[in-house]
Amino acid sequence: MTTKALDEQMQRAAAWPEAAQAELAQIAREIDAGLAAGAYQPTPQELEGIARGLADARAGRFASDDDVRQVLEKNRPA
Repeated sequence: MTTKALDEQMQRAAAWPEAAQAELAQIAREIDAGLAAGAYQPTPQELEGIARGLADARAGRFASDDDVRQVLEKNRPA
C-alpha cells in the first residue's frame, strides 16, 4: 500500500465509530511493535504445533493435490 493509499484510508477511518478507531489504533500499535522487535520469535506452543505439522507431513497424513482435486471436482456444482 502506498503512502497515498494509507493516507486516504486514514481519512476514511476518521469517520468510523470510536470503537472501530480504537481497534485500528491497537492493530497499528501491534504492527509497529512487531516491526521494532525484528524477526518474529514463535512461542513454545507455536513451535510444538510446527513440529507436529512437520511430523504429520513426513508421515503422509495430508491429502495429496490429486486427492483434493478429486474432492473438489466431485462436489463442484455442474
